Amino acid sequence: MKKQIILLFLLISGLTFAQENLTYQKPSAEILALADYERAPSVSMDSKKEYMLLSYRNTYKTLEDLSQEEMRLGGLRINPITNISSTVTYINNLKIRKIKDKVEMQVSGLPKNALITNVSWSPNEQKIAFTNTTLTGVELWIIDVVSASAKKITTDNLNANLGSPYNWMKDNETLLVKILPKNRPALIDSEKDLPKGPTVSVSDGSKSQNRTYQDLLKNKTDEANFDALVTSELYKISISGNATLFKSAAIYAGESFSPDGNYLMLTTIQKPYSYIVPLSRFPQKSVVYDLNGKEIKLVNEVPLTEIMPKGFSSVRTGRRNMNWRADQPATLYFVEALDGGNQAKPAEFRDEVFVWEAPFSSNPTSLIKTKQRYAGIMWANEKIAIVADSWYDTRNTKAYLFNPSNLTIAPKIIEDRNSQDIYSDPGNFEMIKNKFGRYVIAVENNKGYLMGAGFTKDGQFPFIDEYDFTTLQKKRLYTSKMKDKKEDLLSIEDFKKGDVLVMIQSKNEYPNYYFRNIKSNNKLTPITSFKNPFESIKNVHKEVIKYKRKDGVELSGTLYLPVGYDKVKKEKLPLLIWAYPAEYKDKNSAGQNDKNPNEFTFPNYGSFIYWVTKGYVVLDDAAFPIIGEGTTEPNDTFIPQLVANAEAAIDAVDKLGYINRKKVAIGGHSYGAFMTANLLTHSNLFACGIARSGAYNRTLTPFGFQSEQRNYWDVPEIYNTMSPFMNADKMKTPLLLTHGEADNNPGTFTLQTERYFQALKNLGAPVRMVILPKESHGYAAKDNILHLLWEQDQFLEKYLKN
Repeated sequence: MKKQIILLFLLISGLTFAQENLTYQKPSAEILALADYERAPSVSMDSKKEYMLLSYRNTYKTLEDLSQEEMRLGGLRINPITNISSTVTYINNLKIRKIKDKVEMQVSGLPKNALITNVSWSPNEQKIAFTNTTLTGVELWIIDVVSASAKKITTDNLNANLGSPYNWMKDNETLLVKILPKNRPALIDSEKDLPKGPTVSVSDGSKSQNRTYQDLLKNKTDEANFDALVTSELYKISISGNATLFKSAAIYAGESFSPDGNYLMLTTIQKPYSYIVPLSRFPQKSVVYDLNGKEIKLVNEVPLTEIMPKGFSSVRTGRRNMNWRADQPATLYFVEALDGGNQAKPAEFRDEVFVWEAPFSSNPTSLIKTKQRYAGIMWANEKIAIVADSWYDTRNTKAYLFNPSNLTIAPKIIEDRNSQDIYSDPGNFEMIKNKFGRYVIAVENNKGYLMGAGFTKDGQFPFIDEYDFTTLQKKRLYTSKMKDKKEDLLSIEDFKKGDVLVMIQSKNEYPNYYFRNIKSNNKLTPITSFKNPFESIKNVHKEVIKYKRKDGVELSGTLYLPVGYDKVKKEKLPLLIWAYPAEYKDKNSAGQNDKNPNEFTFPNYGSFIYWVTKGYVVLDDAAFPIIGEGTTEPNDTFIPQLVANAEAAIDAVDKLGYINRKKVAIGGHSYGAFMTANLLTHSNLFACGIARSGAYNRTLTPFGFQSEQRNYWDVPEIYNTMSPFMNADKMKTPLLLTHGEADNNPGTFTLQTERYFQALKNLGAPVRMVILPKESHGYAAKDNILHLLWEQDQFLEKYLKN
């Protein structure tokens, strides 16, 4: 039976509407050679850098993968037959290699037709666990690292519907596993089940600001099926396969062992459920148990959270972010809002951090208060910890060094900057495993180590700084000076010897791992040697160009020219621009460049790079900042700034002499699609556009979208002006609309594209719509992706090149 895709389009020549039944197509040979490649394996190394695990998977999913049984409940997409997410991407093979050797060992004993996921090293890193999905369920397997051999330790009765169904225990011999209950009720067929009454929702008059979520519960049948699918029993299972019931059936949403391994915090989902928010906001209860299953303490109860104050710096009330201190045997820490969680309420301090030592016989102890919203904490030892806070409206972030054992010593601010200012980013502290096997800040002689991406106005130069926790002074230990390659600093392996794990790539050299010794002439020792699968574009011209908007904002983009393009004769070629808008609160941050011309050129369906093989100039990742300084919001002037960004990009490439500015196309995905539709509506800069999986009617996302915090009723004129749907009568430029049939992203319902297409069609606009079967917000199936590339290629040949 032939696979088919339904393509809806407006036949421009005859101004008549038709539907075209078309089988899947493949793009031209130049594009297909790039799109149909073999993916390199992903790499996972143990913390001692003795062994690496190589994980192999298919380049794309198949339509069969996307056509499996699926139930959408509470924000989840679940396969009810196999009891695992229907969206998971599987590994099909595993190999192990000693890092110092070059020989890869095939893991023996793997399941046939393996569908592997949830891969996790044991605490001592001598074993690796993974799940394998069969036709009827999920089973648990164990790999012995030294012998590179695998064995199955359970049948396919695990419950992976809420994520990974197991956790390693401290003894390295036992795993805590979520198993399907023996008396699990049968699922109800919602199509056949007769309703017992209407679905009724109520409001008590409280205001909230909930986004437009997908896949929510809708009725009592959904509730019953949700219960059945996510309820599990907890078992202790040894690596030899012996199983002991630990806890009876419940909806276990989180299992967290204390660092010393003597306590277990279990978080369960409670009722009532909600039809307007996903399961992450359902009621929850957290209880700490000992290893025999005895209850020690109820440590947290969270009610249903349907009501939230407006603003990205607002949070729910009560204890949140509860976790174990990484530097202590068994001490919980958590945060509570001091302003009722409402960012609009004035407060000297916004949050308070508490610690609570097991067995919790005394009350929690206040540790520190933050003036802005708590943003995380890093533990080092009993005398050194760093807490961060931030405030969205100002984009400010601060980090405070404090002594958790002596609260009389005032915290010291060690970072205070705009979170979007990448040039001032000090980097992240290097983390190492402590005696509990938990990651903490690495401290040597009261000094820490900061590793930064190193973005500057002159380019990217990653660095390592030594940071003195006593004097608060930095000392530069290493700066990457590579000019024709890009170096990423991953981890410090030996502080005394100066060994650092790095990744190095260039525009035509695939990213590979190396050890660099920063104390011995920066010596490099290769670890991997993955080859470039895209040989046909290895010699394309690639550079980062910088230019300015009319208001002086600095912009940038990555420019590609076809292989062999004569920069002296300068043939005028068509230009493709791919972009995605980003919001900022100041021009300085908006104008900073985060692009590196030495980054490996990796073509994918998410950009126009393929078309450099077809005689197009491509400006990829063009900067499209939307800025709102002071009390103004970025979206107050969204359309003028959008057009100014586009005009500046075209002017910049035109000034170089490479393009015919009458032959320019714009494209984008999601918010980039929204951008594309608006540019075709409000400017005459483009010959055509490609908009994929966008939202075009902002009244369908009335309580905010992207970085917009205000709701429709606060600023109706902005929502209406920004909505291409509301201005569909102005759009007269050829447009290709694509969307996944099963989009799961908040706000970008497939209906958005369907309704926009209908409006444009009825208003006489030249538009074509392609709905990709079974796809969600990001596209995955090979047939769909290759057909998408064919559609784009045909569209560009018709409306741009010719």
